[in-house]
Amino acid sequence: MRTITLINGDGIGPEISQSVQDIIKASGLEIDWDIQTAGADVIETEGTPLPQRVLDSIKKNKVALKAPVTTPIGKGFRSVNVQLRKSLDLYANLRPCKNLPGVETRFKDVDIIVVRENTEDLYAGIEEKIDDNTAHSIKIITRSASERICKFAFDYAVKNNRHEVCAVTKANIMKLSDGLFLESYRKVAQNYPQIKPREILVDNLCMQLVQDPARFDVLVLPNLYGDIVSDLTAGLIGGLGVAQGANIGLDCAVFEPVHGSAPDIKGQNKANPTALLLSAIEMLRYINENSYAEKIEKALFKTLSNGDKTADIGGKLSTTEFTRKIIENL
Repeated sequence: MRTITLINGDGIGPEISQSVQDIIKASGLEIDWDIQTAGADVIETEGTPLPQRVLDSIKKNKVALKAPVTTPIGKGFRSVNVQLRKSLDLYANLRPCKNLPGVETRFKDVDIIVVRENTEDLYAGIEEKIDDNTAHSIKIITRSASERICKFAFDYAVKNNRHEVCAVTKANIMKLSDGLFLESYRKVAQNYPQIKPREILVDNLCMQLVQDPARFDVLVLPNLYGDIVSDLTAGLIGGLGVAQGANIGLDCAVFEPVHGSAPDIKGQNKANPTALLLSAIEMLRYINENSYAEKIEKALFKTLSNGDKTADIGGKLSTTEFTRKIIENL
């Protein structure tokens, strides 16, 4: 039996975590979940939102499924997500965005892979307050990290039969930092003649995405742009409630939904577990449990196609009712 770390999060995290556990169990796959708590709920007792035991668990098990954890805005502790990625060198953030059956959207042909560099850029968190009226935040771009994420994007494209990898920057303005990322991309692209290279400025990309997302295949971006663009592409397929994500390094991988912890609906049995479930399906493929991944995905798609949905995507079902429908369709 495979042991996998489960960070059940806070806010709606424990509810959707339980949903995914129930669905995977009903599929017939046995997993020994190493359940770890993190976030705002553990600060009072452990003095940190990310205790060392969580990192130790992931290092030991190599794979984790993570529910959302609250990140305070403007004050308080830094993002648990950012700390996880830096501590475990989870350098590649993979966010597939594809239309789901039964989920109404403006576009029917969205199938975009967002590959986001996960360890540097403005998310390095190097900030200083100069005086009461001025603060500096330093953007870090390195050749090694840029080449590594571009290689990941091209390797993913080859493995998954994609045809194009598009580099997204603002190199016309940030000529040194984004320029270095673009230079690294061009170098890596030369090693993949079977994949079409493409370059675009991030503002132009955003405009084109909301006009015709079918123009794009695989996108590779520095950290900040990747964060913003992946939320935009999530909006093209029905919102954050259906947007999956993965953080992949050389030794470990953490799979998580794109959305936050939604504390405003905590405990109300309203949360949509689809994004976490899709992340879990991707996790099962990562550990080569492909038959179970396929089985669960088909059950989810059948449930959505039947019109059985939670309120955020046009349905009326509660979290537990939606979970029960998926299990019935297994």
